[in-house]
Amino acid sequence: TGDTFTLTLAPVGGTKFRPFAPGQFNMLYVFGVGEVPISISGDPARPEILVHTIRAVGATTRAMQKLEKGDWVGVRGPFGTSWPVDQAHGHDVILISGGIGLAPIRPAIYHVLLHRALYGRVVILYGARTPRDMLYPKELREWRSRFDVVVDVTVDRATMEWQGAVGVVTKMVQRSPFDPSSAMAFICGPEVMIRYAAQALEQRGTSTSSIFVSMERNMKCAVGVCGHCQFGPWFVCKDGPVFRYDRIQRFFGLREV
Repeated sequence: TGDTFTLTLAPVGGTKFRPFAPGQFNMLYVFGVGEVPISISGDPARPEILVHTIRAVGATTRAMQKLEKGDWVGVRGPFGTSWPVDQAHGHDVILISGGIGLAPIRPAIYHVLLHRALYGRVVILYGARTPRDMLYPKELREWRSRFDVVVDVTVDRATMEWQGAVGVVTKMVQRSPFDPSSAMAFICGPEVMIRYAAQALEQRGTSTSSIFVSMERNMKCAVGVCGHCQFGPWFVCKDGPVFRYDRIQRFFGLREV
């Protein structure tokens, strides 16, 4: 999109990237500019290539947006907790994301679809501001064409050519086909979206202990030293970014947390 881009990284000098789990992040460094934490958005079954989808919001990410093929980026990681894809075996899985939140949840989608027989019903819900702000439209169409996955996409503001749903992504939770008593949900997006999506799941009967959220806010150093990502008693970079929702629910909506 206009402010979002994807870097595909390959190792040099005979080195290899470490395998990563869905939901983990790397620290990416632009030489002479700075370092930022970015979730891995590629396929965990292909650890030889690192894919990061990034929104240009600061000096370092804007410098990354200007990189060209063959340029160098420093990488350290992976860091952090991951989506509990193994724990979800035998359960319905609902994956909810908004905006750029689809990028951190995409590795979990890859993993679930690769091992599709291990899961019950799979539901993917995605919301974007406008059709032009939608990430990975080609992949969304490919996932939607499968008979073993339910994919619903909505936008906040439609354009003339848009023929899909209009409204917030959380409203789609009420009509989605999954068993709320045994489903496991993965949510990534703005905090207000996370809160309302979790509430919608609770209203359908999903336990908060079966809801997992990614809290990628204000991470900076990845090792819990700088304090930028403190959230209540936790550091998102060390204790997250993926948390079980019942552990952090009481801190949502509190100012200065």
